[in-house]
Amino acid sequence: MGWLAWIVVGLIAGWLAGRVMRGGGYGLLGDIIVGVLGGLLGGWLATSVLHIGAAVSGINLESILVAFVGAVILLVLLRLLTGSRRSILR
Repeated sequence: MGWLAWIVVGLIAGWLAGRVMRGGGYGLLGDIIVGVLGGLLGGWLATSVLHIGAAVSGINLESILVAFVGAVILLVLLRLLTGSRRSILR
């Protein structure tokens, strides 16, 4: 899947991850940026590490789930690095 498609999927995934994660969040724009970066991370993990690149193509449910997982991983890492002591998941 191309970079532009991962960005669009990341927009959706960032919004969803912002709804699932606890804490103050990063606001709508911040969650979308984290979602885009998380979508790129999820896409890289899916294709390079898990070798499921053929199943992740286009803007579909599988792609959104992969990007969502990447966004949640990125949010967890960011909150661990920033020292947030609150519970991570709702």
